[in-house]
Amino acid sequence: MSRILSLNPSRARAAAHKAMALAALRSRSSLSVRLSRYNAHMTKARALEAMEVAQ
Repeated sequence: MSRILSLNPSRARAAAHKAMALAALRSRSSLSVRLSRYNAHMTKARALEAMEVAQ
């Protein structure tokens, strides 16, 4: 799998943003902050995945 990620950096970045989104949900912040961080990272991940599909 690491070979796939190294050939496609946008896929790796999308996976990283998904991991950060899940980490944001588990953080010790208020619910509104956790949700805001989660949504921001998932928006970036979806945009990167959409760019990958468009190419």
